[in-house]
Amino acid sequence: MSELPSTIRVLVAEDNALERSTLVDLLSALGHMVVAEVDSGTEAIEKAQQFTPDAVLLDMHMPGATGVQAAEGIASALPGTAVVLITGDLSLTLSTADVLRSTAVALLPKPTPPTTLDATLRMAVTRARELLAARREAAEAKEQLENRKLIERAKGILMRRTGSSEQEAYRIMQRSSQDRSVRMVDIARAVIDSEPGMKS
Repeated sequence: MSELPSTIRVLVAEDNALERSTLVDLLSALGHMVVAEVDSGTEAIEKAQQFTPDAVLLDMHMPGATGVQAAEGIASALPGTAVVLITGDLSLTLSTADVLRSTAVALLPKPTPPTTLDATLRMAVTRARELLAARREAAEAKEQLENRKLIERAKGILMRRTGSSEQEAYRIMQRSSQDRSVRMVDIARAVIDSEPGMKS
C-alpha cells in the first residue's frame, strides 16, 4: 500500500464562482494542490481525465451533468480517483444506487469546516486507492484461476494423446513454453485449440 502524500491533488467542480474560489483558497491553505477548477459536471469529467487528480470535489447541483452523473463518469474513467460530493442543500441524501454508481466516499455540507474537508479528502483518497488495489488483486486471482483451469485441460489432452503421465504432460508444456518464450497458459490454449471441436 503506497503512502498517502501530504499534498493531495484536487479537482474542484462548483458552478458558484464565489464558493468555488473559497474552496480553492481553503484547499491551498490546507496544503493541497488544486489541479483544475470547473463550473460544470461535463467539464469535471473532461478535466479529471486530463489531470488525473487524487480526488475530485463535486457540487451536487451543476449544469451539464449533476454531481452524481459526473462522479459516475469519473469513477468509470479513473477508478483510482476519490470522489467527494458537496451540497448546500442539507435535506439532500444519496440513494444506495447513487453511492454505488458514483463510488462517492462522502457527502459534505457547504460550507465545510476546514478540518472536516481535510480529513474527508484524506480518507477518500485512502479508500479509493485501497478499493483499486483490491479490485486489481481480485482480477489477478481470477485470471490465475482461469489460467490454471486451462493448463489442467491441456494437460489432460496431452496425457490422452501421448499416453504420458500428468507430470510428463506438464513438463512437455513447460519445455515448449521455455523454448518458444511464451507463457505456459498460451501453450495450454494452443493445445486446447488444436483439439477437434474444442476451443479455449
